[in-house]
Amino acid sequence: MLFRTNAIDDRVRRTLVETLYTQPANLAVGAATGVMASLLTASIADIPTLWHIAIALSVVAVARVVLALVLPRVVKRDSRRLELLYEIGAFTFSAQLGLLAAMAVWFEVTPSAQLLIVSYAIGYGAGIAARNAGRPMISIGQMVLVFFPIILALWQDDDLAHKGLAVAIVLLWLGMMSITMHVFRTLRDSIASAETSARLAEKMQHLARTDVVTGLANRAGLNHYLVEHLSRLRTAPCFALFWLDLDKFKEVNDALGHQVGDRVLCEVAQRLRALGKAEAVIGRFGGDEFIMACDVKDRREVETIALAVLAEMNRPIRIDDDRLEISCSIGAAILPDDGPDLDALMQGADLALYHAKVNGRNQVSFFAPSMSRDLVRRREIESELRLAIQRDELSVFFQPIVDLQTGRIRAFESLVRWFHPEKGELRPDEFIPVAEETGVIITLGNWITAQAAKAAAQWPEDVTVAVNLSPIQLKAPGAALGILSALREAKLPPHRLELEITETVLLDHSKQTEDFMAELSAAGVRFALDDFGTGYSSLGYINKYPFGKIKVDRSFVSGVNVGKKSDAIIRAVSEMASTLGMQIVAEGLETVEQVTAVRAAGCTLGQGYYFSRAVPDYLAAMLLAQEREKDPAPKRAVG
Repeated sequence: MLFRTNAIDDRVRRTLVETLYTQPANLAVGAATGVMASLLTASIADIPTLWHIAIALSVVAVARVVLALVLPRVVKRDSRRLELLYEIGAFTFSAQLGLLAAMAVWFEVTPSAQLLIVSYAIGYGAGIAARNAGRPMISIGQMVLVFFPIILALWQDDDLAHKGLAVAIVLLWLGMMSITMHVFRTLRDSIASAETSARLAEKMQHLARTDVVTGLANRAGLNHYLVEHLSRLRTAPCFALFWLDLDKFKEVNDALGHQVGDRVLCEVAQRLRALGKAEAVIGRFGGDEFIMACDVKDRREVETIALAVLAEMNRPIRIDDDRLEISCSIGAAILPDDGPDLDALMQGADLALYHAKVNGRNQVSFFAPSMSRDLVRRREIESELRLAIQRDELSVFFQPIVDLQTGRIRAFESLVRWFHPEKGELRPDEFIPVAEETGVIITLGNWITAQAAKAAAQWPEDVTVAVNLSPIQLKAPGAALGILSALREAKLPPHRLELEITETVLLDHSKQTEDFMAELSAAGVRFALDDFGTGYSSLGYINKYPFGKIKVDRSFVSGVNVGKKSDAIIRAVSEMASTLGMQIVAEGLETVEQVTAVRAAGCTLGQGYYFSRAVPDYLAAMLLAQEREKDPAPKRAVG
C-alpha cells in the first residue's frame, strides 16, 4: 500500500502537516498569480462560465491565504483538523484551476489565453509536487484535479500538438508523483531520525541525571531538578532541604559486601519516596548521603518532616537473613531563612549535617549562623594540630591510678595536652573530636602511645601506663603492629601497657576489633573497659573480650544522680569483677567521702583530683620517687 499509515507516519504526521502551513508568503504569491491568470483568461475569453469559475477561484485563493495565517494559531496542535481544512482549500482551488484551464481549451479561446492559463496550471501542478510532499495524498490529489481535466480537453481535440501536450502532461504527472513520494520519504525519514535522536538524547540525559543504584536523581540531577523547582512559581512561603548521611554504613559494606550495601541504599531510597511530598526532589548525593527538598509552610513543618525521616531510618532493615539497624544523621536548612539561594541553602544543610554527626549522630540538626564560625574554628584546629605534632607543641600528662587500700600508685593514665604558642592551652574536648573526624587521631594516637611507653620505661616495674584508644586508631591498618613497635622502641614490656577502650568501639562486633585485641593480648598487652555504665553497657563485652579492668564512669561517683542506686550498681559490678578476678577503677574522685564510698562498695582502684591532677612525666616520676622513699617495699602490680 503506497499511502498506508504506519507507526512512523503517525509520529511524524503533525510535523509534516505543519510543513503545509510554513512560509505562507509562498502560498500568497502562488494564489495571487492564480487569481491574475484566471481573471485575465476570463477577461480575454469573455465567457460567463469562465468568469464564474475565475471569481470562485479568486475567492478560494484569498480564503486559503487568510486561513494559512490564522488556522495554526486557532487550531494549534490539532494536526488532523489542520490537514482536513488544508485539503478542502487545496482540492477546491486545484479543481477550479484544472476546470478553468480545461474549459479554456474546450471553448478554444484565444491561443494566448489558453497558453496563459494552461501554463500556469501545469506549473502549479508541478510546484505543489514538492511543496505539499509532506502529505503526499494532498499533493497527488491536487495534481489529479489540475492535470486530468486539461488532459481530457487536450486529448479530445484533433490537433496533433494538443494530443502531444496531453501525453507530455501525463508523463510530467507521473514524474511529479515520483518526486512527491521521494521528497515525502526523505522528509519522513529525516524527521523520524531526528525524533529518534531526540529520544536517545533525552534518555541519555535522564541516565546522566539518575543514580544507577537507587533510581533517584544523582548529584547532577539534584542540581538540575532543584534549580528547576526553585524557578517555578511556588505557593509555599518556604523551601526546606534535608541532607541525610547514613551512620556507619561503611561497616555494612565491609562486613556484608557491597551488594548488601546497595540493597540498603535502595531501601533507604524507597523509604524517602514514601515519606516525601509528591513534588519533593529526592536524590542520592553520593556514597551514603541523600538529599530531600520540598516546599513547606514553616519551620514547624520542617521539624515534623525531619523527625519522621529520622524515625523511618531507624526502623530495622531486613536483608535476607540479616537484620540491619541503620540510623542516620540529618542536617536541615530553610529558604529564605538560612540563605538567599540554592548554594547557600545546600551549604547550610551541609553544615547542619556536620554538626549532627559531631554531636553524636542519629539526630537532626538545623542550621544556625554559629555553625559557620564553629566550622572555621575546627578547620583552624585541624591545620594547626598537624603542625603541632611536628613542632612538639603537644605534651603527654599522667594522672595517677591509686590502690584504694594502700594508697600506692599502681598506674598512670596518659592524657594529651596542647599548649598553643598564641592561644594558650587548648582543651582536649576541643581538638580530640576534630582529630577523630579528620583522621589525625591515628598519627596523634601513635605519638601518645610512643611517648607514654618511653615515660613508663623509666618507672618502677610494678607501675603500668594506660593509654586511651580511639575507635579510628584501632581500625587503622597495622594498628596492633604500630603499638608493638612503640613498645619495642621504648623497651617497655607489653604487660606494662594497658589500652583503655570505650564500649562504643565494641558495638559493631567487628572482627577487625576482635583480631586487634587478640593479637595484642597474646603479646601481653592488657585491656580496660572505659566509661562503663554510660551507654550500651553489656556483660557480654566482659565475657567476650580480654578485659582485666573495668573503669566505672565518673557519673556514678560525682554526677548529679549519685545515690543509693548508683552505689548499688557499683557494688554489683565490683562483686562481679571480684569473682572474675578483675580490677574496678572509680573515676572522678574528688573528696574523701567519695573515696570512702567507692572503697566500701568494692572498688579496688581510684582516680581523680583527690589524689592528683594529670602532671608532666617528670612530676609523675617525682611522685613515684617520693612514694618509694616513704615506703620502699614494692607492692604487687595491679592487673
